[in-house]
Parts: sequence; structure tokens; C-alpha cells
Amino acid sequence: MPGRIEDYALVGDLLTTALIGRDGSLDWLCLPRFDSPACFAALLGDENNGRWRIAPVAVDEGLTSRRRYRGDSLVLETEWETDTGRATVVDFMPRRDGAPCVVRVVEGLSGTVDLRMDLRVRFEYGSVVPWMHRVHGQLNGIAGPESVWLSTPVPLAAHGEAHRADFTVTAGERIPSVLTWQPSHLPAPEPVDPFDALRRTEEYWSEWLRPFTYDGTYRDAVVRSLITLKALTYEPTGGIVAAPTTSLPEQPGGVRNWDYRFCWLRDAGMTLEALLRSGFTAEADAWRGWLERAVAGRPQDIQIMYGIGGERRLTEWTADWLAGYEGSRPVRIGNGAALQQQLDVPGELMDTLALTLSSGLRPQRHLIALQRAVLDHLEKVWSRPDQGLWEMRGEPRHHVHSKVMCWVAFDRAVRMAEDHGRPGPVAHWREIRDRIHREVCERGFDPARATFTQSYGSRALDAALLLIPRTGFLPPDDPRVIGTVTAVERELATGDGLVRRYSTGSGAAESPDGLAGGEGAFLACSFWLADALRLTGREDDARDLFERLLLLRNDVGLLAEEYDPLARRQLGNFPQAFTHVPLIRAAYELDRHATHHSRKGCSVKYE
Repeated sequence: MPGRIEDYALVGDLLTTALIGRDGSLDWLCLPRFDSPACFAALLGDENNGRWRIAPVAVDEGLTSRRRYRGDSLVLETEWETDTGRATVVDFMPRRDGAPCVVRVVEGLSGTVDLRMDLRVRFEYGSVVPWMHRVHGQLNGIAGPESVWLSTPVPLAAHGEAHRADFTVTAGERIPSVLTWQPSHLPAPEPVDPFDALRRTEEYWSEWLRPFTYDGTYRDAVVRSLITLKALTYEPTGGIVAAPTTSLPEQPGGVRNWDYRFCWLRDAGMTLEALLRSGFTAEADAWRGWLERAVAGRPQDIQIMYGIGGERRLTEWTADWLAGYEGSRPVRIGNGAALQQQLDVPGELMDTLALTLSSGLRPQRHLIALQRAVLDHLEKVWSRPDQGLWEMRGEPRHHVHSKVMCWVAFDRAVRMAEDHGRPGPVAHWREIRDRIHREVCERGFDPARATFTQSYGSRALDAALLLIPRTGFLPPDDPRVIGTVTAVERELATGDGLVRRYSTGSGAAESPDGLAGGEGAFLACSFWLADALRLTGREDDARDLFERLLLLRNDVGLLAEEYDPLARRQLGNFPQAFTHVPLIRAAYELDRHATHHSRKGCSVKYE
């Protein structure tokens, strides 16, 4: 069985990533891209669905393991200590000069350590057992269009449909293994020098972080979050996947299992802000470039998400042969929500365009032209119900957050015209903006409870309402904002301050998303609450919540989508960009607020 979600660490080459557990098992790897079929899929099944494990032979009371990333890099070290000695396994994926590969180096630190390597390659998400054979000293696995090549001095031998070997490492010895993927019609890939690749990988990460100058209270958390965002970037296009996994459940054994190996438009503005504030203008510009290419075309055809290359057809299907993580089925490949209507997306797009202009990045001319078409289309549809931010699979509703983001779309158009001289019917846009504002305040606010609601006429709440002051829809000191923050704390937060997205009820009929079962607290929403508390003048509460959220990171600083406060474990796809991005913002804002407070001796609010 796979470990807990937080038991995994990430390595990657900026085109895909691998997840490696505390037990030394590489349980998830899609090659050659994030969205390719997995050749190791034990994460969503068991060892027979594919894994590559390197760990001590004997698991006894004297066995301990510790792991860390080497400095500010994506090179993972797992240290094993047994009764006879100590050894470490160094895992990484070098940036590609040719075929993608995973490098695993066993290093003896003291004494001797007996280890076992267990390799089970399974193409097509764990369903295809390849033909394994020796070719010029390498172990080659081939099936259909795919092949892998393993170069290692470890004497692997076939054991049924696995290849296994026991070996011993002594102090000072280094034993490398390199697994390379290649289309099966091509000859064997060029050999990789594992030690030179390790040196170049460490140098790359050191050089990449050179623009980063933040040295505040939360530096370590921010750096690891930024490295994670970089690891989730598909470098050829600049697209950033929400997570490198599919179908890690929001509730173990439940049905809320989705494929997150795609790029969401709503992540664009927040991610762009995080990259720009951290000094990574090249990455920000690449992300902006992906966005511009993805949305090019007719405004009515804009989707909520795209593939890493801008692909639009993300057909959803189920891998029925996989048992699912802890029995969580179905295992979904692709994402049917791509075809939903979510009216917040034009607002996210316009907000990103405004941020691009204000930061000095120059958008392509076609995106400026598209702005008018998007607004013309939004004028016709903003009053319709939609599926909302959370991609509800139930009946469409008039979601308040979606309406607020429609307001954002026209507000940013007005601001860009006024601040940057962009042409357009500003008076008309201003009139629509004000009309949306009036409607939301009249139909989306519950005066009896002093809070905005999830949708018109509903009593349910939605954590996305915490974003209202950040958008500028209302100022942070507005009583309606303060009342909404208080209501979300009261009705959606746990005792630890962790926030659920919305009330899911006890069954599909009671849940606004039309699905049975529940889910954990949503970590992005919890960071939003910390930010909202700071904005509304409750800095001590904000800092306390933020620092408690940091304690939920795993031992190498990674966070999933959700957290179960009762079982005290991470849930959902992992690691999650949508969690690490608001972490970065909250850290910067809390540090900036503390600096101004210490200089001026008073509280300062930021919108």
C-alpha cells in the first residue's frame, strides 16, 4: 500500500515530476510530460501497478530514516541508519539534454548497509507489463510506443514480473542507477553521467534562485513554495500544472478524486503576482505567454482550464483497473470540468491582464484585442447562473464569487483605460460594473446574518467570499466584509482555524456540488482567511493562523490541497500549487505589515 500523502517528496526536471515515499519507493511518474500516462502508478494502486524502490533489506527496530532537500534545490536525500551502518539515497531528475531520466545514487556514509532494489515498470497507468531484456549491459523494458532503459551496477534479476537485487554499500562508496524513458522506435538513449548530472542540477537551482532577495521571517517556507511552483512548470510552454497527480482523494475511500495535471486560468493572477513579487520575471512572463496562447480565439470558447501546451480537449475517463489511493475510486484521467461555464474566469483573465500592464510586462496585441471581445461577451452572460469557482457538478447557481469576479472584469477594464490609456467605452463599462455591484449587494448579502452567501437566495457560505476585500469590491473595513469573515470563521472553520470550501452535507442531495461524502479543510482557503484577518485589522490572529498552517507542511515543506484535522493528515492532489501560492502572499504581507508597524508604531492596512 502507498504511504500517507504527506509521506511523499517531489523531484522533477521542469517537464514532469516523480513522487518518492519515505520508504524509498518511487510510486508515481508520468513520462515524458506531466499529463502523460504513468509508468509507475503504485500511488493509486499497489506495487504491481509500478514502482521503483531502493531501501534497506531489513526493516527492524534499529532502522531509521531522515530526509531533506539539499539546500534550496530539488535534490532529495533520504538517509537510512541501521544496526550496521548509515547510507543515503540521493534522488533527482536532471534537466533534459535529451531523453528524460531519474537518477538515484546510493552513498555509503559509515559501516555497511544491506539494501534491496525492486523495479516494476508498468506503462499506461499501471496496466501494461513490458517485455524486459538486457541490451548492451542495460535493462530495457518495452511495450508499444514506450521504452525505459536502466543503467546500474546493481545485479538485478527477474522475480516474476519484477526485477530485484540485494546489494551492500560501504562507507565512501557511491552506487548510481539511471532510469531513462525513450520512445520505443528510437535507439538506446545517450548515457548520462550521474555525478556530473548531480553537479549540474545543484548548480541550476542555485543559479535560478539568484533573483530572490526576500530574507524575512518565513524565508524557508517561501523558498520551498517557489521551488515547488517552478517544479510544476512545464518549461517549454510556461504552463503551470495545479498538481502533478490525479485522483488523490479529498476523502479517503470517497469519490471526490480529480485529475489536476492541467493549468487553470483562475490560478493565473495569483501565481503571476507571487512570481513577480519574488523577482522571477522570466517565469512570470512565460506563464503570461502560456495564458495568452491558451485563450486566443473567440471569447465564448475560453475554458476554465487547458493542457500544459494549451490543449482544450481534456476528455475525462476512468482507469478502472486501479484500486485507487486507499480504495478511493474512481481514478479519473482528464477533467470534464474543462467544459463547465464558470463566470469568474473572465474576471481572472482581466485581473491578470491588468497586473501584466502594471508590472511592465507587455501583453501580446491579440490579448488586448481579445479584451474588448471578452467584455462584450461577458455583458451578455454575467447575469446567468454558473458552476462557480469550485466546479460544482450539480445544478448551476448564481454564485456570489462569480458575480464579484464579473465586477472585477469591468473594473479592471475601467482602470486600464484610465491608468494606461487603453481605448474602450469606459462609461459603459463603468455602468455595467456598478450594476453588478448593486445586484451582488442586494441579492448576495444576508442582512440577518451580516454576511455574503455562496449564491443568491442561499444560506450556505463559501470560503471564496474571503477574497472580496482583496479584489477591491469592498474595502476591508466595510461592515459587510467584517461580517462575512466572521461568518466564515463561525460556520466553515474548524477549531484549529482550518477552513472548508463550503458545507458539503451528509449526502449528494444535501451538497451543493451534487456529490456524496465530505472532504477535508481546504488549505488555500485557510491561507485566504489568514490574509482576510490581516486586512480587517486582526494581525495577531492572522499571524497565529498562518504559523499554525505552516506546521501542516510535511518534513520537506510540501502541502497538498486539503488537510483532515481529525486524522491529522494531508488530503487531495499533491503538492498543490493553489496551496503554495497563497502561502507566499500571506508570508510577504505579514512580514511587510510587521515592518511598517515597527517603523510607524501603528497598524497599517493594505488592500
